[in-house]
Amino acid sequence: MRIAFVMDPVDGVNVDADTTFALMLGAQARGHELFYVRPEDLLGRRDACFATVYPVTVRQNPEDKVTLGEGRFEALHQMDCIWMRKDPPFDEVYLYQAGLLELAEARGTLVLNRPCGLRAANEKLYALHFEEVIPDTVVTADGAQIKDFLADVGGRGVLKPLRGHGGEGIFVVGLNDRNLNAMIEVSTDNGRLPVMCQEYLPEARQGDKRVLLLDGAPMGAILRVPREEEHRSNIHVGGRVVATSLTEKERRICELVGPRLVRDGLYFVGIDVIGERLTEVNVTSPTGIQEMSRLDGVDGPEMVTKWVEDRVEAQTTVDE
Repeated sequence: MRIAFVMDPVDGVNVDADTTFALMLGAQARGHELFYVRPEDLLGRRDACFATVYPVTVRQNPEDKVTLGEGRFEALHQMDCIWMRKDPPFDEVYLYQAGLLELAEARGTLVLNRPCGLRAANEKLYALHFEEVIPDTVVTADGAQIKDFLADVGGRGVLKPLRGHGGEGIFVVGLNDRNLNAMIEVSTDNGRLPVMCQEYLPEARQGDKRVLLLDGAPMGAILRVPREEEHRSNIHVGGRVVATSLTEKERRICELVGPRLVRDGLYFVGIDVIGERLTEVNVTSPTGIQEMSRLDGVDGPEMVTKWVEDRVEAQTTVDE
């Protein structure tokens, strides 16, 4: 197969942690031809998506991780599969890029995740579809509403920007905090920008569980434990990763969320669970596959690549 990866600069990845790089290694190990595409190079002409594509070879060696071939301009529907793995923020430019990739999908190329699903699934708001398994949550730009909500949930909550990622801009807030008004003002841009506020879950001190789902079913999970001085457990801000397994309730969360993900074309997804409650659904560039593979003793990238192979084969058979 010919597989393209639309992603941020490939030479800047952490070879021991980056999930996109791991997916590239997994596809390469199974003999597929890889191409690197810069998001800004996507171009629409008539009913097709084009880009400069660079043949790429990858190695899990931080001193010599990437070799790029000479770029050439071609229609992306000539690829068998395109991974859209640009990191957030999910902004206006991202929406345009997803729309361009939809042109390649319409010509028969497998695009992961599906552009229509990416456009529809804000990683914070999407969790609201599963009210029975999420913490008590409000989304608003109104500071008074946020304070009323905090009073309803015991005085403590978590403010999250809707376009944030990697723990960026997240505040644990309390009604008695003298900085509360300032944090609300900053988060909402003085009442102009809606934010999410969730009830604070004390179990967050024990860790945030990232569960990777493939085609709606759990592949495995990791537990990200925050540093003593931090509320956030994200790996890039120092969260410690430990082995974990899914509880029965967490498996039921996957069973609830999975069918909706598949229906929306969101095939490779990372959900976040704290205290057996769903807090986020990560669809743009979910991470954790390298850590999960090492801790669980599995080859997650190979699992994903085999699924892609089967999907492309099935799609080709239908087209014929």
